[in-house]
Order: sequence, then structure tokens, then C-alpha cells
Amino acid sequence: MSKHTLELGITGMHCASCASRIEKGLSRMEGVEDVALNAATEKASLTYDPDRVTPEGVTQKIRDLGYDVQTDQAELNIEGMTCATCATRIEKALNRMDGVIEARVNLATERGSVTFNPQAVDLRRIRNKVKDLGYDARLREQEADPQQQRNREIDTQKRLFFIAALLTVPLVWTMLEMWEPLAFLVPDFLTNGYIQLLLTTPVQFYAGWRFYRGAYKSLKNGSANMDVLVALGTSAAYFYSLYILLAGGSGLYFETAAIIITLILLGKLLEARAKRRTSEAIQKLVDLEAKKAVVLRDGKEVEVPVEEVVQGDTIRVRPGEKIPVDGQVLEGHSAVDESMLTGESIPVDKAEGDEVIGATLNKNGTLTFRATKVGRETALSQIIRIVEEAQGAKAPVQRLADRIAGIFVPIVIGIALTTFLLWYFFLAPGNLESAIIHMTAVLVIACPCSLGLATPTSIMVGTGKGAENGILFKGGQYLERAHHIDTVVLDKTGTITKGEPELTDLRPVADWTEEALLQWAASAEKASEHPLAQAIVQAAEDRGMGLFTSDRFEAIPGHGIQAEVDGTPVWIGTRKLMQERGIAFDRLEQEKESFEDQGKTAMLVAVDGQPAGLIAVADTVKETSAEAIDRLHKMGIQVWMVTGDNERTARAIADQVGLDHIRAEVLPEDKAKEVNRLQDEDRLVAMVGDGINDAPALATADIGMAMGTGTDVAVEAADLTLMSDDLRAIPAAIRMSRLTMRNIKQNLFWAFFYNSVGIPVAAAGLLAPWVAGAAMAFSSVSVVSNALRLKRVRPMPSE
Repeated sequence: MSKHTLELGITGMHCASCASRIEKGLSRMEGVEDVALNAATEKASLTYDPDRVTPEGVTQKIRDLGYDVQTDQAELNIEGMTCATCATRIEKALNRMDGVIEARVNLATERGSVTFNPQAVDLRRIRNKVKDLGYDARLREQEADPQQQRNREIDTQKRLFFIAALLTVPLVWTMLEMWEPLAFLVPDFLTNGYIQLLLTTPVQFYAGWRFYRGAYKSLKNGSANMDVLVALGTSAAYFYSLYILLAGGSGLYFETAAIIITLILLGKLLEARAKRRTSEAIQKLVDLEAKKAVVLRDGKEVEVPVEEVVQGDTIRVRPGEKIPVDGQVLEGHSAVDESMLTGESIPVDKAEGDEVIGATLNKNGTLTFRATKVGRETALSQIIRIVEEAQGAKAPVQRLADRIAGIFVPIVIGIALTTFLLWYFFLAPGNLESAIIHMTAVLVIACPCSLGLATPTSIMVGTGKGAENGILFKGGQYLERAHHIDTVVLDKTGTITKGEPELTDLRPVADWTEEALLQWAASAEKASEHPLAQAIVQAAEDRGMGLFTSDRFEAIPGHGIQAEVDGTPVWIGTRKLMQERGIAFDRLEQEKESFEDQGKTAMLVAVDGQPAGLIAVADTVKETSAEAIDRLHKMGIQVWMVTGDNERTARAIADQVGLDHIRAEVLPEDKAKEVNRLQDEDRLVAMVGDGINDAPALATADIGMAMGTGTDVAVEAADLTLMSDDLRAIPAAIRMSRLTMRNIKQNLFWAFFYNSVGIPVAAAGLLAPWVAGAAMAFSSVSVVSNALRLKRVRPMPSE
């Protein structure tokens, strides 16, 4: 039994008791031995059995104890992978390395993500390990242009395919000889075995050299991949034909070897092109970035590359230009198209003090703003990072395919050898030609690639499509989990409602008009910072009203305010405030109660000791909330509203949006308990909130959705970030998850069905090898093409 040693740097320790606690906790783990922890150096050293415990498990145990582990993470571009077996082999080898906490390799993105302990292993050793396995690994940040690299690879594949096709076409032509009516079309020289050898050899050993090279590297490291299958199958046909030719016999199969290689190269070319389309979402996001910025320095406008903008720079953006980085408006007024971020097409008005986001489009005014986030801190950079991480992560549904891919090629080789023996000794005794051809068909029809691509390609397209619509899944596991959601819990303020009170009603009395009532109330309230007061002042400003001078403002906690407007006393507030001042409002009592039943805050206004009227202010419901909740109901999802407001206000809002389930007067810290209560009823719960006050509930839920977070994209408590304030993004996210999971299941079904049926059919001798090669070549293309259908999905379809 082999033992491995692991050294970890630990953070968060404060004293010797911390070290003792960690040491005891690790010692109790099955498979862990000889734990030594030094509180002074903050390092732990232990010996473990890799068959019983993993470095990732040790790291998680330390985190469960309330501490953390010093780790680094590297993102690698990995070249040379040809099938799922390659990705699985690299992943297993890296995970076995001392010091590697977790390694994930994604065949579809051709990327690897490695979390490692820098005290035990360095990046050079990790890259060398990948190279020892026969692949090439480069740091992603060292790649000048990954898209350009992929284009070069496609160009290389295109060249090899065209060379192979040019040499294979004459060999295909000779196959007409088998069809008597067209046999006369075949020139005699093409039937010459040495001419066929001359045409096939460059295809076999130049165009097909990649398969030999890949097979050699794979076998050298004790495993087998798709290259081994192709090399074995085509070599069997080629060398058998060469033997027959030199022995002076007939019945050559040079065209079989050439056609198989050519068709597989075509399949790989189409697959590469399709895979490039799966990553278009990332490229589109990258292309959104502004390239230049106009910075004010020493009173002059200077155009600089956006990479040179630093935090605190003053930037000017004219109409029609992209906003280069995130910032806060200092002066100017404009409408900004933020559809790239939120998916909403209506421009957003920006004025002094408002936040602007890099890569959004300034429409019709000049803005001057201060840069607050630059480089990798901008909202767009964070979105790109989240989407890349989601595309590189594995969904749990992929585990079965990975396990099968790991043993797939050896099993196929075993079946191929069995097929050879059965045909040679029993089905066609002594017929070497028949046995080799049927064995070749088995080798080349098997396709581990389709298994390996089934899940990651769908996740790439699904997460990319979600990002284009302002829906950011933080990983494949969340994309998968979201499709099971049957209950959605909504916060009220800022989620169902706009989160900002607005003036809704004016009810003047006697000789008062609505305009006069609002003007006097706003003049009295303009010194107040209360949200209700600001709603009244904002309403007056929106109507272009000039306000009177006021002084002697006083807030009366729990009751209202009093002030003098142009020397006249004004009171605004509750019944009790008016009763204490001896002002009767009997005529408006019934209307006040009606407003309160609707969830509005009704305030009485008195001027110079006489009633002036009634003003109602409310946190109004978003225009799309009712529609979104209706969509959730139609999807079979139960919707709850959890709010700290009183029962009457909560019920009024619920009635407006069609909600049956509410929990009112719930403190923020108790929202997580409400989520737990629903989970105890065996419901899978998604919690939707602002990502800050609702953090405990977001973390407790099966899926936490942070909504309308603006530039604060990376809400750590949430699993899914919805960039817009539109509640319809919730059913859209769940729909995107359901469609993606359905697509993954279709891909997996096809991959399993194809291999389960194709291999026995080939073994039974019902497929010519070149037909098997064509089927193998296009099986992967079909999987990727099916995943690309998600690009046509509209997450928020119009009703």
C-alpha cells in the first residue's frame, strides 16, 4: 500500500489550541496518519493513503474546522487531446500528484484547471507532468490569443484533410469496379496495387501521423485512447493489404485505410469548427470591451489604450462611444444601453452620481466619470471569469460518462480481438481477410469522443447563452441543479417591488388642488432624508414644480415631520400627529384605510392648522413581476414571498402579483429558517434576493439567485447571478437549465446508443470498415451540433 506525504499552509489559526484542533480533526480522518502541525510556521504535514482519502478531502476537512488552506490555481490550455480518454487520463494523473488539491480537464474547451499547494508542488512540475503524458500545457495568460491558436489548429486540420481527400478520391473511384454497370469507368492503372500503395501511404503516415503519435504517447503511459483504435484499425487494413500485394495475391484494402483516415479527419475538422462556435459567447464578451479611453490629464483630453486606465482617472465619453471601464458619473446626462449586461434593450438614464459599467454604450449625451474599477475588476471581466469557470466546471451528470470513457478503449480492443478470433476460428474458419476486416470495423466504429463531449459542449453553450441574456451560472453543478427546482422564495423589497418608494396618490380637500398639495408637502419634506420624503420631493421635481423656502424642519420619530414653509407651519404624518395638533381628518379616514389596505403608506398633510389633503406613497410592484410569477406557476413551481413587512402590506403586494404563499414579518436572519422549513418538506428551493441582506438564505437554499446586483457581480453567497432587475429572469434561468439538461441527456443517449449498437453490428460483420469510420467520424459532430441548437434558444420567450 503506497503512502503519500502532504504539506499544507494553513490560514486562520490564532493560537496553539487552533493547531491542536486541526491536528485532532485530521488524525480522525480515515486514511490519514502521522499528522504534525506547527502553529508558528502555520504548516501541516501528514501522511495519507491515496486509496482512502484525497488531498481535496483533507483540504475540505480543514475548511470544515473553520480554517483555510493556502492554495494557488492555474488555468492551462492543453493541446493534443483527441478524445474523452485523454482528458480523463490527464485529470487522474494530475490528481495523483502530491500537492495537487484538485484538477479538472475539459475536453470541449481544451482547458485544465488545477488547484494546488504551492509548498508541495510548483507549476513547472504540473506542466511537465502533462508533457510526460504526451500533451502540451501552456498557461492561459501566456497565450496571446487563444482564438487565434484555435484557428491555426483548424487550418492545420483543414490542410491535412484536403491532402488526404485528394489522394483518397482515386481510391474511392476504384470501388466502382464492384458495381458491374459502372466498372468500365475505372481506369486500369488505378486498379494496380502499387499505384494504390503509392496513393495510400501518404494518407496513412502523413495525414494520419497524428493518430500514430497520439497512440504511441498513450500506450507509453500505460493507457489507450481513440488514437490507438484508429491506428490499430487502419494499420491492420494497410499492412494486411501490403502483405497480400508483396505475396502476389489479390483482394487489397488500401482504400479502406485511406477512407477511414480521411473521414475521421473530416469529422475532426467539423468537430473543431463546431467546438469553436460553442465558445463564441466568451469571444463575444471579450469583443465588447472598449479598446481606447479618453482620459482627462492636466486639463487635456488624452486617448490611451484601455489597459492604461488606472483607478481614479477622469474619463470622458461622447455619444455613440463605449464606456471603457466601470465608474461614477461626475457630470453630464445621457442614456446608456446596458443590454450587453442585463439583456434589457431599454437605455438607462445616467446623471451625476450614477454608476456606469464598462463596455456599455453611451447613446446621446456626453458623460464625464471617475474610474472606480479597471482591468480584471470591471463587471465585464468578472462576467467573463464566471462564464469561463462555469464552462470549465463539470456537472455531476458527467461522472458516469467519465468513468465509462476511462475504461472504454481497452474494452473495445478486447471486443475487437474477440471478433477477430470468432471470425477466424468459427464464423469464417481460416479466412484471415474476413477476420481482419471485421476487427477493423469494430476498432474504428467505437467513439469515446461522443461520450466525452456530450456534457461539456452543452454546458458551454448553455452557460454562454445564459450570459448573453444576463444569467450567470457559477458552475455546471448549479446549471444541473436548477432544473430540479420546484419552489422559489422571493424577497419583496427590491425583488418583487422596485425597492424605491414612489408617490401614487394625491387627495386634496376643500379648495386645495393636487398641484398645491404636492408643492407644499414637497417644500416641507425637502430637508428630510427619509425615503418616503424623497419620493414626494422627487414627484414634485418630475413635474417641474418650484419649491418654497422652508426652515425649522423637525422630524418627529414614528409620527411624521413639521416645518415652516414661507413662514407657514406645515405638518405631515399620522393620525396621532394630527390629533395632537387638534386637526380633524374625518372626511379622509375611509380613503386612508383603503390606501393602507393596498399596501401604501398614507400621510396626512395640514397647513396652518387646517387639513390640506392626503398623500399616498408606496414601494410599487415592478411591471414584470406578475408576469414572471405567472410563468413560474405555469412551469409547475410553487412561489413564496418572504418579507419583513406587516401582514396587510405583504398581502396587498401578493394580491397584485398573484401570489398565494406569503410569510410576513420575517427578520432577515430568519429567512434562512423559512428556506429550511420548505426543504424539510422535501422541496428543492431557489432563494432570490439582493445577495447582501439575504446572504444566509441564499447560502442555505439549494440554489441561491442574486438578483439585480449591477456592477457587484461576484456575490459569493449566490450560485446564480441575474444581472437585471427583471423578475422574468428567474423562470428564464430555470428554463435555460431545463433545456440544457434535456440537451445533455439527448447527447448522452446518442453516445451510449451509438456505441452500444454500432460495436455489436460491426462485430457481426454487417458494416464495411469505411462505413464504420464514417459513422465514428460523424458521431462526435452530431453531439456537438446538437449542443449548438441551444444557441437558438430564447430564455425569455414572448408570450
